[in-house]
Amino acid sequence: MNIRLLALLTASIFFSAAAMPSRLAAQMQPEHQPGKTYYVVKTLKTLGGTQGGANTVTDNGWVEGWATLPGDQSEHAVLWRGGTTTDLGTLGGPNSASSFPGTNTNGVIVGNSETSGIDPYDEDFCTFSLGMAYLCQGFRWQNGQMTALPTLGGNNSWATGVNHRGQIAGFAETSTQDPSCVAPQVFDYEAVVWGPKQGEIREFPPFSGDTISAATDINDNGQVVGCSGACATATPTACAHALLWQHGSVTSLGSLGGVMDNLALFVNNRGDVVGASDLPGDATAHGFLWSQGNGMQDLGTLPGDFSTFAVAINDEGQVVGQSCDQSGNCRAFFWQGGVMTDLNALVLPGSSLYLTGASDINNRGEIAGYAYDPTTGDSPAFLAIPCDDGHADDEGCKEQAGDATAASGQGNARTRVTLPEEVREQLPGQMRFAHNHTGLLKAN
Repeated sequence: MNIRLLALLTASIFFSAAAMPSRLAAQMQPEHQPGKTYYVVKTLKTLGGTQGGANTVTDNGWVEGWATLPGDQSEHAVLWRGGTTTDLGTLGGPNSASSFPGTNTNGVIVGNSETSGIDPYDEDFCTFSLGMAYLCQGFRWQNGQMTALPTLGGNNSWATGVNHRGQIAGFAETSTQDPSCVAPQVFDYEAVVWGPKQGEIREFPPFSGDTISAATDINDNGQVVGCSGACATATPTACAHALLWQHGSVTSLGSLGGVMDNLALFVNNRGDVVGASDLPGDATAHGFLWSQGNGMQDLGTLPGDFSTFAVAINDEGQVVGQSCDQSGNCRAFFWQGGVMTDLNALVLPGSSLYLTGASDINNRGEIAGYAYDPTTGDSPAFLAIPCDDGHADDEGCKEQAGDATAASGQGNARTRVTLPEEVREQLPGQMRFAHNHTGLLKAN
């Protein structure tokens, strides 16, 4: 079973993985820089397995994502809250996940789950890679109850984001069997918003000339982002145009020069959008920040890296995501004010985790994502707490306040790790268009 970790999304389309020795190479962290915020990192417990991924952290501290069960043969959507890991269950099948960064402080969680039914067309829409194509349904979870979301007449759907008005973004199959679809996909699918009323569903069409569309997020103003392209399995390669839907119309956000793999993933309440776009030649992709006034801005990469994927942006304009070298060694980044920083360089002592991808950042600056623990070989989810004025009472930050090493800003002294081969092989499914194992936009 090819278990993913974020996209978060280090897609194989963004780099060509090469065999590397299974050793760790750590470089000493630079000296403390005044004005930088440092983080206490917490490991989030799994459901008995060795892998997990945190894809959402809300402003009230709820962390949502997925974690594997004992044996790592299946995973469930989970909620981490107050030190407790809650299994959200499934819609009857073996797997589920809360797959995208989404924000709702009203206790609503969304994602996708396999049902007990087998897809008669063998589309494997959920892409959990179990070797059996279960039917896939987007879900809404609240107060311990998981409810399936309807399709547009096809067999499968996927929920990606939810706003504070209770509107849920995602995409759903139509009843149209499209002969132009690339196998195993058979049906067209369109971006949708469910709710806020029960049973309400609204379609969002693809850009002119495209046949499918997918929504990845919705903000509190009802602005929806995602992509559209030719009919194929939901992967970045299906995305020709990064899109914004608002005021009843659809807008292409442009690209960084490529004609494929153009995806808008997250929109904050100011209307700023982040995602990824291919560079000219479509050999690699960079994360972007788009705004109404400045258009699409290339965020670049961390030094020595090849590709990036910008996953989330908060209302303060802080961006998080993942940066990878050509061999598939990936690390979480934090971007603000034109400067991209390796998040590992800002981690205070006390954590053994190497942060491979950041999935979400809330308005308090707390960051959720994916990690690798070289001491155990596990790949758990993490939550990074900034030790700033707003977190002075956090126990982790209090403990570090009196630590001379932490006060001098030495951090965890690890800014680059060469990941073991088996971990790098999992990474293309970690940070994905759909933050599920093999990726909404399954890249491999």
